[in-house]
Amino acid sequence: MTNLPAYTRSQLALRNGQDKPQIWVAYEGKIYDVTQSRLWLNGKHYEHWAGQDLTEELAAAPHTADVFSRFNVIGILK
Repeated sequence: MTNLPAYTRSQLALRNGQDKPQIWVAYEGKIYDVTQSRLWLNGKHYEHWAGQDLTEELAAAPHTADVFSRFNVIGILK
């Protein structure tokens, strides 16, 4: 995971499924591309929105952090 680009929260926020075609979420400092996931259509997954850090929200999710292993890490959150 070395040499991954770093993105600000503002840059992440633009990848919300509305402003740009990419759909990204962050978790524990890593940014994941969830664009191809049918569960993230239009940047929304249940009550969660893409383009933000979901680290704190995952505590209330019905699944574990292992769900992120399905997605590519494309950057780190500054």
